[in-house]
Amino acid sequence: MNLVGYASAMDLVAWRGIVFTIFLLHFVFACQLLLLQPLVSALDGKPGDVAELFERVSQNVKVKRYSEALDDLNAAIEADPTLSEAYWHRASIRRQLCRYEESEDDYTKFLEMKPGNSAAEKELSQLLQALSALETAQKLFDSGDITKSLHYIDKIVLVFSPACTKAKLLKVNLLLAAKDYSGTISETGYLLKEDENNLEALLLRGRAYYYLADHDVASRHYQKGLRSDPEHSELKKAYFGLKNLLKKTKSAEDNASKGKLRLAVEDYKAALALDPNHLAHNIHLHLGLCKVLVQLGRGKEAVASCTEVLDIDGELVEALVQRGEAKLLVEDWEGAVADLKSAAEKSPQDMSIRELLMKAEKSLKLSQRKDWYKILGVSKTAAISEIKRAYKKLALQWHPDKNVDNREEAEAKFREIAAAYEVLGDEDKRTRYDRGEDLEEMGMGSGGGGFNPFGGGGQQFTFHFEGGFPGGGGGFPGGGFQF
Repeated sequence: MNLVGYASAMDLVAWRGIVFTIFLLHFVFACQLLLLQPLVSALDGKPGDVAELFERVSQNVKVKRYSEALDDLNAAIEADPTLSEAYWHRASIRRQLCRYEESEDDYTKFLEMKPGNSAAEKELSQLLQALSALETAQKLFDSGDITKSLHYIDKIVLVFSPACTKAKLLKVNLLLAAKDYSGTISETGYLLKEDENNLEALLLRGRAYYYLADHDVASRHYQKGLRSDPEHSELKKAYFGLKNLLKKTKSAEDNASKGKLRLAVEDYKAALALDPNHLAHNIHLHLGLCKVLVQLGRGKEAVASCTEVLDIDGELVEALVQRGEAKLLVEDWEGAVADLKSAAEKSPQDMSIRELLMKAEKSLKLSQRKDWYKILGVSKTAAISEIKRAYKKLALQWHPDKNVDNREEAEAKFREIAAAYEVLGDEDKRTRYDRGEDLEEMGMGSGGGGFNPFGGGGQQFTFHFEGGFPGGGGGFPGGGFQF
């Protein structure tokens, strides 16, 4: 009984296997009828089905489903190698994709089947023009001729091969080289819509944001690319280079805020050395460096740093102010006034700039006045007795009656010496002069005033000079005088 039951069970399994096999055969046959019908019909000479195939191909091309269109054409050609129109359609798609060698083979095959077809011959000519233009554009790019290279890409290659990813990426590289960052972002946006994991497009778009100093967005593009290919060398270089730049920048700013000025200078310079072409970021680094150098009193270096800022953006008020302060440190009074006046005009409400401008104008005016100490040949700390001795010596040396041969020069020198003594020999005037007050506006220190610098106290000497000092120069009338 057990044996009979076992045999029955085996028969059931066998029948199930047979039924399942029949089902599979029918399923495969049905799929062939449904999916390959157009191609079989084409082989059977049914033009309607061929037209339907090419219509489907055209629709796929319109929506940029090039791979699906090519799959249909490849299947049609495989099913019927004599289907000439399929070669022509495939040649056209491959030309648009700039698969030039394959496209040329298809055009050649079609023209062998349909010799003298003017439309196909024209497209083949366009293919050869596009191929030549793409090669020329690449050579021009390599030689640095950005404008001409862009012309070849836009006016020839992308006209005849609008779906050419290679040409589009070359165009993006050209826009980036031309510092057209918004154009770069726009063009890579189209590429990433077609393929969101296009690594080169992600890299180039990231670089555009980087050079606009939008570092967060740049970093996100680099990271997305690296998630797809962690070992992509250019993406790694860009990502870690950006991280290093931000690290150095933060270190410089932190040290500056903590008063560690020399360390800040080193960090700013190190950050600037990482990418000299990153102008949108380097403008802030140069400005930060200039501020620190002004604080350190290193005026010459500070002027150079702030000039770098103004070469990038000549309207930046803060840079004009900082360079004005730096020029005060190196005693470039006129330069300081010019920078601070420009800053004050751009920011008329900022009173701190006006105060600094007044300081610079005062320094300029002081620099233009006579240095009475230098004229008498004494130091700024000289005692009154030393000043008087120096004056008497120089007055005797340059008295016009003793310099007959160079009387005009002597008169000028004599007046200057007398004016110096008029200020420095008077304690009140000297104090005001040392404070930077304008004594000339007060009527002091002009060399006149009718004083007798040799009078009063001390040993009396009598000198008799031939002739007189015309014009009443400082109380020295013609003829002899005592001191």
